[in-house]
Amino acid sequence: MRTQTMNRDWIATARTLAEALPYLQRFAGSVVVVKFGGNAMGGVEEMADFARDIVLMRQVGVNPVVVHGGGPMINSMLDKLGIESTFVRGKRVTDQATVEVVEMVLTGLVNKRIVQAIMDEGGRAVGLSGKDDDLMVAEADDPELGFVGRPVEMNVQVLRDLFAAGIIPVIAPVATGMDPNETFNVNGDTAAGAIAGALKADRLLLLTDVPGVKNANGEVVTELTSADVRAMIEDGTISGGMIPKVETALNAVDKGVRAAVIIDGKLPNATLLELFTEHGAGSIIRA
Repeated sequence: MRTQTMNRDWIATARTLAEALPYLQRFAGSVVVVKFGGNAMGGVEEMADFARDIVLMRQVGVNPVVVHGGGPMINSMLDKLGIESTFVRGKRVTDQATVEVVEMVLTGLVNKRIVQAIMDEGGRAVGLSGKDDDLMVAEADDPELGFVGRPVEMNVQVLRDLFAAGIIPVIAPVATGMDPNETFNVNGDTAAGAIAGALKADRLLLLTDVPGVKNANGEVVTELTSADVRAMIEDGTISGGMIPKVETALNAVDKGVRAAVIIDGKLPNATLLELFTEHGAGSIIRA
């Protein structure tokens, strides 16, 4: 015979699940693109936690797409191989040797690490790059920067096919070019925004290492319109590395994404908090 006393934490967990019901219903069948940045990946436990959240999203009927970065891993491999980088206006020039390392690290090491983590948590995942089925075709964003690309054509049917099969796409931001055998490194946020826009996703979640967009007082702003963001850029409230992130969010919303959210990827269960709770997480930007 077995006995146990009800624990208040168990009751709170059940209440949380019940409160999540309308949000589970709201997002059933929707597409959510999650940008998983290199700085947000952390160690084995953090990767497993992220993968578990993605598998849970798929389990309740959401179609997640993971787009990842891997800047720290690329830098480490360039150092190991003794490939020196040159910079123009503070931006790395991606020459032929560098783009080969980028492709190797992103489509191999990083991509398969995430795929394996999702599989380990009971999900089904397939690793892709922008080169597969011409998912993402790019052209040079700035000739001085070499093989740094800007997406100009998107073919997302392969992603819809994977959704129908119950498979989670994991995408490395490496694109094909207009010319034969041409490869471009695309900024991870930019790639995620382009994919979300092409899919007309319900949400674009940009996981980063900051809690969100802050106002002039240093407080995180939980909801913003496109006009709010543009005004904050204009007056200097949004500056530095946050500018490209909010510009990605604005471009995605302009292309038909319902909302984009900038979230601290190191916050436990960040994606679940955003999608399935009343208070959400981070800063949501809507048209």
